[in-house]
Amino acid sequence: MSGSGTTAGDDPLQTAVWRLRSRACWTDAASLLERLAATDARAALQRAALLGERCLYTEQGWAAAEDALRAAEALAHNDGERGAAACERGQLAYSATLLGVRDRADEARSALGRAAALLPPGAPGRALLDFRRGLMAENLSDSPQAARAAYRRAHAGATAHPDPLLLSFTWRHLAGLALRDGELAEARHGFAESLRIREELGYLVGTAPALASLAEAEPDQEAAARLRAEASRLFRLLGGVPTWLAEHLPTAA
Repeated sequence: MSGSGTTAGDDPLQTAVWRLRSRACWTDAASLLERLAATDARAALQRAALLGERCLYTEQGWAAAEDALRAAEALAHNDGERGAAACERGQLAYSATLLGVRDRADEARSALGRAAALLPPGAPGRALLDFRRGLMAENLSDSPQAARAAYRRAHAGATAHPDPLLLSFTWRHLAGLALRDGELAEARHGFAESLRIREELGYLVGTAPALASLAEAEPDQEAAARLRAEASRLFRLLGGVPTWLAEHLPTAA
């Protein structure tokens, strides 16, 4: 569901969900899908994904996300739906582990592995799965080479089956690995591309992290300070979301 609501062909419901999601109103976005999600597997999965994203950005709402995910899993009746549900299960477990809520790394690996068995290369949702496997490799396994390979597969998939929002994430994380390796020009380019896409999409909740990341690769200290100041402004505007950005923006606290 990474790019839902971001193209001209999307229906009014998806557009409304996207606008709420992009402004950090995940609960409101999920409520628009609640009735449809009671019987429709795709809507149930999208609702679970929204509430799972809320957990990652706010560190709250874990029980609601779990309930929505179990409902989506119960409605999944084919390999594509089961694979997508397993991908969301892996992401939720990854988020809980990353944020120190509870160590669910084994559950995350198992779920993402199950998703990989159900979603062949080129299938809808495979690019998102590859990206999430990259997150696992980078942040839980400390394996930057495996992460880079997964991000590149995700990047290629998001390019082949246009998903601009996912592209903004793959650009950002590939740039982060480049920065880690001291490749400043490559990092700056990737972070700038990520920011450009998010601004074009109106993905407000993801714009502050993109600005802060670009500041890390900016050699001009005055320019970096301006980027961080704008990130801080957006961070405050959204009520301190994403929570994990606060440590990178001390003036926003």
